[in-house]
Amino acid sequence: MNAAIQQKVNQWLEGNYDAETKAAIREMQNTKPDELADAFYRNLEFGTGGLRGIMGIGTNRVNKYTIGMATQGFANYLRKTYGDATIKVAVGHDSRNNSRFFAETTAKVFAANGIQVYLFEALRPTPELSFAIRHLGCQGGVVCTASHNPKEYNGYKAYWNDGGQLVPPHDKNVIREVEAITDVNEVKWEGGEANIHLLGSDMDEAYINMVKSLSVYPDVIASQQDLKIVYTPIHGTGITLVPKVLERFGFTNVTIVTEQATPDGNFPTVVYPNPEESETMSMGLQKAKALDADILLGTDPDADRVGIGVKNHKGEWVLMNGNQTAVLAFAYLIEARKSKGIAKPNDMVISTIVTSAMINEVAKQNGVACYNVLTGFKWIAELIKEKAGQENYVIGGEESFGLMIGDQIRDKDAVSAVALLCEMAAYEKSKGRTLFDKMIELYLQYGFYYENLISITKKGMNGQQEIADMMEAYRNQPPATIDGDQVVELLDYELQQGKNLLTGETWAIRLPKSNVLQFITADGSKISARPSGTEPKIKFYFSVNTKLASREAFDETYASLEAKIKRIIADMHLA
Repeated sequence: MNAAIQQKVNQWLEGNYDAETKAAIREMQNTKPDELADAFYRNLEFGTGGLRGIMGIGTNRVNKYTIGMATQGFANYLRKTYGDATIKVAVGHDSRNNSRFFAETTAKVFAANGIQVYLFEALRPTPELSFAIRHLGCQGGVVCTASHNPKEYNGYKAYWNDGGQLVPPHDKNVIREVEAITDVNEVKWEGGEANIHLLGSDMDEAYINMVKSLSVYPDVIASQQDLKIVYTPIHGTGITLVPKVLERFGFTNVTIVTEQATPDGNFPTVVYPNPEESETMSMGLQKAKALDADILLGTDPDADRVGIGVKNHKGEWVLMNGNQTAVLAFAYLIEARKSKGIAKPNDMVISTIVTSAMINEVAKQNGVACYNVLTGFKWIAELIKEKAGQENYVIGGEESFGLMIGDQIRDKDAVSAVALLCEMAAYEKSKGRTLFDKMIELYLQYGFYYENLISITKKGMNGQQEIADMMEAYRNQPPATIDGDQVVELLDYELQQGKNLLTGETWAIRLPKSNVLQFITADGSKISARPSGTEPKIKFYFSVNTKLASREAFDETYASLEAKIKRIIADMHLA
């Protein structure tokens, strides 16, 4: 173990840490020295979205001390920003192991700093935390969650007064304040318990009423109230609100996947509690097949992501990907608002740079403004704030199974998404169609866009450097061709510059800096490379498109697009 790591270990052994923690360190010194080195070789980074990491002892782990120091830094920034004014924050948590303890630790530190804390009485979906910040007029908020990560992980998402996650300048300013806390003795751990107030059913009711107001066709639901819905919360917080919301919408035939209904941070029936994973949704699919259901929905542990399953044109159950789900939702709200006469001339929708360009086409053909922002719902929230009073926000979303409907929340919301997707399924059923039928119809109308995503994990102390080296190589030596098609544009969001690789022409990208590269080929394919901000991964997004000549040509066209992406992956040596 090198001297710098040993020094950190010694600080914990000699410092103001509990006896259980010190005993665990000594045990690891004797039995797991490599694991101990990994736990202390760096400080767990407080990034622009907060903390996320493996739970355990050490400076590179999520624990009472890293959570407490982060909260002290956030509290210090709130005090510097708002001075002596009354400061309010909302605090929530998901179903993960230790999430309640971390939320209570967060609440106590805020409260000890003289801040009024509104702590949810028990686990709740992350979107309700975003809603509560706005509803209560809070200056900030925190939810303890690691979203869809494996059971070993936990985290800490920080929010600002609009209910969105931190954006400039607050993100960097909070990071500076957190990094300035170098000793646990700087943390105010207790002494303000009277400042903690519990949130319960009253907030739930306010949130449910907000979600109910998003319904466009309640009359259609009334005629299709027995729509066969299968829902799985995947051992997460969705169980607290999704069934209530579906009942409030008017749906009467909802089946819960009982094996995954109980909140459990060990996620006993899945490897990854992520509705993006087909294995995670398999139990729900079995239930949906057995019941001959109309739609299957699954939400992740903090209920901000939603996955759906439907019957395809052959009557087979399939899982829709995040891009397809987003396209369906955007198209439904744009078309339904127009049909009901409630569309406004200044309606706008917001997507992200790695999400299907089909959304842009849907918006364009319907005369609705569509903006593309960086990955992350905080950027959607920020643009809503910028456009307030000028344009009317309708829906935002991204390929990672997230939707944000209406402007009363400022983060992705699987609870309202489940309700809206069920309403969409009811609307299509009233027309004698499925959501898959509708998807084919959209492909015929707007073009057949097909997307895929792969993630490459680089673990350990060298993982982040390996990812950085990959990005640097792509940046300095972009491929000349991909799958035989010439690369005509390189979009570098870190340098905030686009470049025509044929003419050398450059232009400014007017978005905040972000370590993302995009290659555009002559045939309109788009390949994006983006290191994850929360995990030791680099993600590659692939998007190809063509015309769909007829409904009968769907299978052949789908197969050709799928084969093209496989060739791209092989050509870029990513397989």
